[in-house]
Amino acid sequence: MTNYDETVAACALNKIFGYHPALGVNLLQEAGSALELFDGSCTESAAHPELFSQLVPAQLDWASRELEKVRSSGFRFLSLLDEDYPAALRECPEPPIGLYLNGTSSPTEIFTLRPMVAFVGTRDLSPYGKVWCEKLVRALAEARVQPCIVSGLALGADGVAHRTALECGLPTIGAMATGIDKVYPYQHERLAMDMVRTPGCALVTDYPTDTSPVALNFVRRNRIIAGLVSAVVVVESKSKGGSLMTAKYAVNYSRDVFAVPGRIDDARSAGCNSLIYTQMAQIVTSPQQLVSELGLGGPLRHRGLGGSWVTSQAGDPPEKVLQALLTRKYGPGTALIPVALAVLAHRGISPEELTASLHRPYGEILSAIGTLEADGFLTTDLLRRCSLTPQFA
Repeated sequence: MTNYDETVAACALNKIFGYHPALGVNLLQEAGSALELFDGSCTESAAHPELFSQLVPAQLDWASRELEKVRSSGFRFLSLLDEDYPAALRECPEPPIGLYLNGTSSPTEIFTLRPMVAFVGTRDLSPYGKVWCEKLVRALAEARVQPCIVSGLALGADGVAHRTALECGLPTIGAMATGIDKVYPYQHERLAMDMVRTPGCALVTDYPTDTSPVALNFVRRNRIIAGLVSAVVVVESKSKGGSLMTAKYAVNYSRDVFAVPGRIDDARSAGCNSLIYTQMAQIVTSPQQLVSELGLGGPLRHRGLGGSWVTSQAGDPPEKVLQALLTRKYGPGTALIPVALAVLAHRGISPEELTASLHRPYGEILSAIGTLEADGFLTTDLLRRCSLTPQFA
C-alpha cells in the first residue's frame, strides 16, 4: 500500500461505492484518508457487507491500472479530495467520490468560470420542444452573463441543447451514463468529439472505463447533472422518466427548476405540466423571462443576417424584434414583413392560410415564403407548412 497515493485510493472507492456515494463519502470523512480505508479493518459491517468486503489492497491494484489507462488516453480523474473537483457538486449530499473528465480545457476553466444551467427533456422530442429548447439556449447565449449548458448527451432534448450551445458559442458539458472512453448513443459520437475539442466544453462521468450503458446507470448520471448546475430547465417530459428524476434531484439540492408548459393532451408535456402544477418548477413563459429569473441580465441581442446584431430590451415582444430585423434587411414597407409576422403568430401555417388571412395573391405569398426561406428566416416542411427558424421565432 505504500506505493499508492490518495488519488488511487479515491479511484478505488469511487468504483466500490458508486451506487452508494453517501456511504463512501461518510467513510472517507470519518477516516480522513482514502488510503487508510484499505488496511483491512473495514471488512465487516451489517450494512452493505458486499461493499465493505471490497476494501482490500487488491482494489488499489485495479485503481492504479485504471488511472494509468485514463492518463494514457488523455482523460483526467478528479477525486473529491482534489481542489479542481467541481465545488457545486461537492456540496451535494451524495457527490461521486471521483469524476472522469474528457476535454481540452482545465477543470478550473470548465467548472468555475461561468454559471451552469441544465437542459433536460424527453428523447421523443416534438417539434414544439425542439423549437423551444433552441430558443431558450439561444436566449441564454445572448444574455449579459453567458452560462455553460449542461445535459446528458442523450437523443432528443439533450442533443438539441448541446448542439445549440455549440452553435451559439456557449460551452457545454455532457454528463455520461458510460465510461469516459465510450459514447452513448452512437449517433452522438461526432457531437461528443466536437464538445471535447471545444474550449470550455467537456464530457464527464463517475463510471469507470469500459462501463457500458444500462438503465440503472442513468440515475447516477442525472444526479451529476443536477449537482453541477444552479438551475435545471425541463423542456419536454412525459409523466415518468429521467428528466423528472433530474428535476427531483435538483429540488433536493436546492437548485432552481423551470419547466416549459405544453398542451394538456400531449403526453410529452405531461411531466412539465405536472412539475408546474405541483410547484416543483417555475413556469417558463418566454426566453426573456427565463434569462431574468436566472439572473443573467439583459438586454438581449438578436443576431441578424450577415452577423449583424439588433439589440432589444428584455421586455420587447418577439414581433417587434422580428420586424426590426426584416426592416433592416429588406427596407420598410416590404410585403415580406406581414408574411413573417403571420408565421410567427401561427407556427405551421400553410401558404393557403397565409393567402386567406393576409388577403394577398397566392403567387405573392409563395414568392415571399421562398425569399424568407432562402435567407434563413423560415423553414417549410413536406406539406409546405411554415415555421420561423429558432433564432428568429
